[in-house]
Amino acid sequence: MAAAVMDSELGSLVKVSAAVWVAMFYARLAAASLRPGAPRLAALLPVVALFCVVPFSFSTTTFRGCSAFFLSWLGVFKLLLLAAGRGPLDPTHPLHHFVFSASLPVKLRHLASAKPAKDVDPAPANESAVGNILVSGAVIPLIIYTYQFKNAMSRYQLLILYTGHIYFSLQLLLAVVHGLIHGVLGMEMEPQVDRPYLASSLRDFWGRRWNLMVPAILRPSVYRPVRARLGDAAGVLAAFLVSGLMHEVMFFYIMWRPPSGEVTVFFLLHGVCTAAEAWWARHAGWWRPPRAAAVPLTLAFVAGTGFWLFFPAMIKGGLDEMVLHECQGMVAVMEQSGRWLAGATNFTLETR
Repeated sequence: MAAAVMDSELGSLVKVSAAVWVAMFYARLAAASLRPGAPRLAALLPVVALFCVVPFSFSTTTFRGCSAFFLSWLGVFKLLLLAAGRGPLDPTHPLHHFVFSASLPVKLRHLASAKPAKDVDPAPANESAVGNILVSGAVIPLIIYTYQFKNAMSRYQLLILYTGHIYFSLQLLLAVVHGLIHGVLGMEMEPQVDRPYLASSLRDFWGRRWNLMVPAILRPSVYRPVRARLGDAAGVLAAFLVSGLMHEVMFFYIMWRPPSGEVTVFFLLHGVCTAAEAWWARHAGWWRPPRAAAVPLTLAFVAGTGFWLFFPAMIKGGLDEMVLHECQGMVAVMEQSGRWLAGATNFTLETR
């Protein structure tokens, strides 16, 4: 059963990938032919609509979640920025660079030459990607194994386990994508996670350390336009509000349940606190808590509000059970594949 589901998902992935390439060929052609503004936006709306329905092509939370994040959120925002003549997409770039920039969290390292730029050293990024794959590949099976004891765990122990699962899964996914993109196109991943456990403030956590492709998209699309009209605090609140609403949309794609509003409240609360933190830094910059105190205080606030508002929305929707079921299915597929390979190897040895 698990093997059949995986075969179906891989078939859907091939079809979706082909549709995305065709759609982005059209989007690049339309953007190159039309000036930024209403005409370009109208021409790109069919591609926006396609990116919004793509996640429904998949039946598992893993594929739906990844496609929703990469295409229905980041991809749609990139297309809307392209319609305004801003953002990371440029119709003058080669098609393959344009497609990968639109559909994955990547940035161009070089275009003009096949050789890396002299001031860019890809070794640290590559070593980090390999390290993330090795560490996450070792930790995630342990987390999946630990799930069998979930009934004996306290609520907080279980939420800590979920946090670790999300963190290492994100690290593994992005490290694999980085390896593929770097090897095929010479492109570098936009940094996604930079040791969030060292964050010394909410601005540091959300702006420089956690899921960094999101603020990279929200800054030009939401924060800067609102700040230009209503001020910095309004820009911060607007960015966090949009982030909360988009997280609700992501949960809907993954769990097919109407939004509860708790996730939006979580991000609005953090937006208010981040704006207050910025105000304090401007008006009372002469005093800041020492880093030794700021880091645990920041992490305690993020964890406490997450346990209060973010994770309960996920658990109520049954996402933890869905992910556990799919992980067990993937383990079963790997076991079947291992047995098949062992049998094929033994058969080959016996016939020699």
